[in-house]
Formats: sequence, C-alpha cells, structure tokens
Amino acid sequence: MPRAKRRLGQHFLADPRILARIADALGAGPADRVLEIGPGTGGLTGALLARAGQVIAIEKDRDFIPSLRERFPQLRLVEGDALDLDWHQLVQVPFLVVGNIPYNITSPLLDKALLPPRPARIVFLVQKEVADRVTAAAGTPEYGALSIGIQLTARAERLFTVPAGAFHPRPKVDSAVLRLTPLSEPPVADEERDSFRALVVGLFGFRRKQMLRALRELTGWDATRVSGVLVSVAIAETARPEVVRPLDFVRLHRALVDGGWPAR
Repeated sequence: MPRAKRRLGQHFLADPRILARIADALGAGPADRVLEIGPGTGGLTGALLARAGQVIAIEKDRDFIPSLRERFPQLRLVEGDALDLDWHQLVQVPFLVVGNIPYNITSPLLDKALLPPRPARIVFLVQKEVADRVTAAAGTPEYGALSIGIQLTARAERLFTVPAGAFHPRPKVDSAVLRLTPLSEPPVADEERDSFRALVVGLFGFRRKQMLRALRELTGWDATRVSGVLVSVAIAETARPEVVRPLDFVRLHRALVDGGWPAR
C-alpha cells in the first residue's frame, strides 16, 4: 500500500465502524449516484459501493489507482484533481458527494460542492474546527463568513467527531463529519453570490468594529447614508458583524444594492 503523502494532506481512516457511519450519514441507496472525493486506500469506497447504485471516485494520487481498480472493478475511477475537474461532466444530477478531504483544500472543496446544480447531499470528513465554524450560530466565537455563506446555501449539521488517533498518519487535530443538505431555494441568488460574499468577508475584516463604522469603511458612504440603510433593515448601528444573523446579512445586502453598492 502506498505511503501517505504530506504534500497532498493525506490521513487515512481504516476503522470499518466509523467508515460505515460516514456512509450511512450520506444516506445513499440503490437508486443513488455518489461522487467520492479522494478514495485513497478505498476504505470508504467499499462502504459506499455496498449501499449506492453507482460510485464515481476522483483520485489525484496515481499511486492508488492500480489497487483501487483491482479491488473495485465496479467503481468508475477518474484520475485527476477534484478542484480542477468538472463534477457535472462526471455524474448526472441528482447525485451525492462524500469524502475524507484534505484539510488544506477544505474551503475550496466546500465552495465547489455548493455550486449549482448542487448535489442532493454532501458529507465531508473535515477538521473539527471547520465543522464548528460551518455550523456556528451568530454571536459565538466560531461564527464568521464561512458560517454565513454555507448556512444560506445548505442546512449544515456536525454529526460526530472522529479522534485524531483513528487516522494514519495521525493528524494534529480531531476531525468531524459534516453533512450539508443544499436548500431548494437559497435566499441569496446565484448571480448575487460574489457581491454578497464581498460584503460579508469585507465586514468580517472589521469584526470588532461596530456596524456603522465598518459599513462606512467598506462602502465609502457617509454616516447618514449608512445609518439609513441599517435602520431600514433593523440592524443596530452599534452591533458588530459577529452578532448579525445570516438572514439579516441578506436584507442588508439587498438594501445596499438598491442604494447603488457596489459602484457599477
């Protein structure tokens, strides 16, 4: 069996009970198509093939390709980088996505998984801190731009923790199983995603500043104009971005766009 490569962020999970729980969390049945990101040694792959009608796996590390093909002749295996490949050319909608994903590319993989047309369900094994941030509520220390962006696109659940000792090689931190169920009608339209993200990320760059000052610095508008926008969406001028709820950010974004932000 090939050794784990640090440059690819590989940490393999072999416990059949944990792998079965991850596969069960995805909820795949005989009628489902599953896209697995990074099968590696194939532990999760076997559990998925026992449940799903079809499994398509993307593996970047070519050293694992021969053993995966030998062990799972029914698996459709694609060699390549999951960040570069077009998932929708590999699997038809509806489909499910699952993977024990490298810590160093978690955020871009989450972004890609939530691009339309979205999977019916996503289950990723991620760093516990990331799962905490994704599912965090407003006003908690973990709450931030990642929480807002994902919670406005999908229902996010942190299902259970997987200790570092369950992996080989052992990572420095624990992991957690994160399940995302994309919303049928996200409150932020796909064409608004970029400007909405610019607003949220920009405001969290002023995390400890009050909303009146943070919005003035972000938009370049004067205090009277910014105050009027905040009043219109019932957000206190003295509130800080870290306590503003996701749907309040949606209303704020629409009010700003109606007022001419960003400058066209």
